[in-house]
Amino acid sequence: MLRAPNWVGDLVMATPMLEAARNDPRFGKVSIGVRKHLAPLLADGPLEPHLVSLGGGREEIAQLKALKIDATLLFSNSAGAAWRALRAGIKTRAGAALGLRRHFLTHRVVPPTRGGRRWPIPSAHLMRDLAGLFGILVEDLHPQLMRNAERDQFERQQLEQLGLGAHEPYVLCAPGAAFGAAKLWPPARFAEVLRSLHERHGLRSVVSGGPGEEPLMDAVAGQVPGGISLAKAKRSLGGLKSLVAGSELLLVGDSGPRWVAAAFDVPCVSVMGPNFPELTASSLEWCEVIRRDDLECAPCLQRQCPLEHHRCLADLESEPVLAAAERLLARRAEVAPERRAEA
Repeated sequence: MLRAPNWVGDLVMATPMLEAARNDPRFGKVSIGVRKHLAPLLADGPLEPHLVSLGGGREEIAQLKALKIDATLLFSNSAGAAWRALRAGIKTRAGAALGLRRHFLTHRVVPPTRGGRRWPIPSAHLMRDLAGLFGILVEDLHPQLMRNAERDQFERQQLEQLGLGAHEPYVLCAPGAAFGAAKLWPPARFAEVLRSLHERHGLRSVVSGGPGEEPLMDAVAGQVPGGISLAKAKRSLGGLKSLVAGSELLLVGDSGPRWVAAAFDVPCVSVMGPNFPELTASSLEWCEVIRRDDLECAPCLQRQCPLEHHRCLADLESEPVLAAAERLLARRAEVAPERRAEA
């Protein structure tokens, strides 16, 4: 069993490793353990038949025992995932040696450290190293996701019902962040960028997000001419794939939709605050990460700003974000003129 990560972005980053394991002829059976709400990301493609929705806690331990697993490769970095694998009696347990979980593993990759602290390396690279513990060779780290044509049609029809033209191009904006408030760029700044893209390129704005982010979505869309909020629409991770793939550009914070854009080679501008840029320094062919690198307190990796000023994002102006969006749109126009013609 491959124990998938619990975060959207990490799960998408893990897809090359999951595909490589699925295609490895040495394994008689490959299962992919994933949280139920994340399973739609891996649906609609060759990984779907291998998915096992895990419940967590005692339920997960019972599920693992019933599957009679010989070995598990833990792409989830949580101590709980490693502990449950141990409790389920899985003899071979491989993963990253992080914190106390190292004691629950039989095979480990030890991330590099400097000065007693973990040194940041791209998460995709770490997961590739983890796959190497089982001799799984991963040649390409480009994320791999599949879409469903019926879902594509449903999402487009939903947008049209909300006022988007049948062939009207749009920018998708995902301003939220499940990690916490420290990753949130002010709604007014998102709106500034979206207004400029509407004025210069005629691109409508579609604003989406996860559960509980509805007020934030409305706050951004409400400041943009013709802005469309999906706060009251039916939303899902399966639908997110269709929305991202159908957009001209994704404007996002430091959150999971960025990696959905990478999977479909959609231009993406990601606004980053308290995170290490090195942790996500992969699949940047069509992504520009905008952040402040002149603050001694950043990156702090905290969910709430410990200094209560949030300068890493509060003081990040919209101009560099807009400039990045303009560069990406210009590049896309050069390499894919047929996309503009279709739009």
